Amino acid sequence: MVALVAVAAVALSMCLTATPRASAAALTEVTDFGDNPGGLRMYLYVPDGVASRPGVLVAMHGCNGWATAFHQSTEFASLADRHGFIVIYPQANKSANGMSNCFDVWSSEALRHGGGSDPVSIVSMANFVLQRYNGDPQRVFATGFSSGAMETNNLLATYPDVFKAGAPFAGVPYGCLGPAGCGDKTPQQWGDLVRNAYPGYTGLRPRVMAWHGTADSVLPFTMLQEEVDQWTNVHGLSQTPSSTDSPQSGWTRRVFGSGQVEAYTITGAGHDLPRAGMAAHAIRFFGLDGGSTTPTTSPTPGGGTGQIRGVGSGRCVDVPNAATTDGTAVQLWDCNGRSNQQWAATSAGEIRVYGDKCLDAAGTGNAARIQIYSCWGGDNQRWRLNSDGTITGVQSGLCLDAMGQGTANGTRLQLYACHGGTNQRWTWTR
Repeated sequence: MVALVAVAAVALSMCLTATPRASAAALTEVTDFGDNPGGLRMYLYVPDGVASRPGVLVAMHGCNGWATAFHQSTEFASLADRHGFIVIYPQANKSANGMSNCFDVWSSEALRHGGGSDPVSIVSMANFVLQRYNGDPQRVFATGFSSGAMETNNLLATYPDVFKAGAPFAGVPYGCLGPAGCGDKTPQQWGDLVRNAYPGYTGLRPRVMAWHGTADSVLPFTMLQEEVDQWTNVHGLSQTPSSTDSPQSGWTRRVFGSGQVEAYTITGAGHDLPRAGMAAHAIRFFGLDGGSTTPTTSPTPGGGTGQIRGVGSGRCVDVPNAATTDGTAVQLWDCNGRSNQQWAATSAGEIRVYGDKCLDAAGTGNAARIQIYSCWGGDNQRWRLNSDGTITGVQSGLCLDAMGQGTANGTRLQLYACHGGTNQRWTWTR
């Protein structure tokens, strides 16, 4: 596998071929961002339309690469312009087998929580942005290509308390370049590596969206399945996908559990990801595509109306055909800002539409239908808006859930036992 890294570094510098982007905002270097044991440089992109409480994305280049080139050649900054989040581009400086500018994913310091090296430096960068720009600590994410993808998995394993999700493009599992090596392991063995990176951690584990090309001649396509084995085991999921589809021609997406892990197979692609359009899927997976308005997971009761957007789908809670009849089941639909998608949280715990209709649970068990109904003060019309983005029924204790992990227009909503999947997490946009 060491030889693979050496070959990878030669190829990585050839992958930055996209047309440079133009923007009014500029990439700037931050020289004093805090503890920096890895000796990294920090480049920062803050869009002109930055949200009042922005999400934060760390985007990392490959070996022989440059932060400035990764900024120019990928679509993350243009998506930040559109959605108001902030992008950090770390500059690596480590050498591996004669190759330069690789992120450290092999030293004992880098492979454990609080150990030092590059991960601590990158966490310092994220904390700097959170403090300086009033960032949202519940929306900090990592992505990267090749060496940057490896560091993405490394950060998710060593700092699950900081990074809520990651999207590695053409990477390898966490621990692959450490003493454990990259040979085939069972899901349990891969998962144990992650659990041992931060002993005693009992919080939520980050979600993972992994990408790999079938014609990657640098890092084998088999690494994608090793990543899947690792992260499904960490989440306690079956290695059998719950759904498989093709978002675009040549792409195969496998979803595991309720969306905690996704794997994208790109037919015929080599070591040159992300290609055009892929970054947008990662941003949607993170829930960063909230539009120009500022998303929040906990709206202030009485603070006005807004749309409730599904993290997994990017679509809004909608009353079909703007109906007002009691018992009309609600659904997911493309966000359009119309009155049938404008919801208000009240001090009584209601979620109202049209001013006098409440989000209403038609039962208390799994699969109970969610509908609108004239507000009458019952516990089946009262909801808790949780800091992790879930919405739970006061009467049932179950979560507002998009049926079958659905993401398409017309997907109905229901009550279901809370499991933390993206089909049960919501942002509120004004």
